Amino acid sequence: MVKNASPIQELVADDEGILPFESRLRHNILKMPKEIEETSGIVVFGRRIKSLLFSTDLAVIKNCDADAIFAVHPFTAQRSISAPIIQSASMPVFCGVGGGTTQGMRAVYLANDAESQGAIGVVLNAPIPNKDIRAIARTVDIPIVVTVASERTNVGLRIKNGAAIINVAGGKKTPDIVAKIRKQHPKVPIMASGGKTPESITATIEAGANAIVITPPSSAELFRDLMAKYREG
Repeated sequence: MVKNASPIQELVADDEGILPFESRLRHNILKMPKEIEETSGIVVFGRRIKSLLFSTDLAVIKNCDADAIFAVHPFTAQRSISAPIIQSASMPVFCGVGGGTTQGMRAVYLANDAESQGAIGVVLNAPIPNKDIRAIARTVDIPIVVTVASERTNVGLRIKNGAAIINVAGGKKTPDIVAKIRKQHPKVPIMASGGKTPESITATIEAGANAIVITPPSSAELFRDLMAKYREG
């Protein structure tokens, strides 16, 4: 029997005085930045989503407190990648289905497949043609997230053709792009990359983002502190 294994020992209550539940083993999870709580969130099928983890790493996905997973990767979309993520995640998954290299009917089929697997939404990359957005919108009954990477993108046409949520990934220009979209389309839900600092997250929220996409540290970075403790004995 393990001694002193109470799941609530040494826990700190939240602002409402409620103790969180943590086990002896599952206490070292990746936590989303507290600045994200200032967002309004995006409500999808009755679930309010403020933070999204940009990852396809199952180990990280199983050990984080994000509201949803943003499962987009630079490779060709495949069921063998999306299915394990959707099945393993304990939170909703927005699943990438193409838009760059993968376009046309293949993107439509992948979007339909992602919905049948249980994805809460599908994500299309920036180069996706409007006709493909329209075809996917006629096929699936889950929100289509269209990525915007440039301030030159005609967001109005994206929305007109079926984009339900806009995802802004403009690097350092992300807050500026978000602000421009928010001014032109006051009611469109916007998720956006938060960057790596509290200041960049706050700037993106103040620009008008409803939800923040966070890129987690690499496994090597997450291991660094743990290995340092192991080396110290």
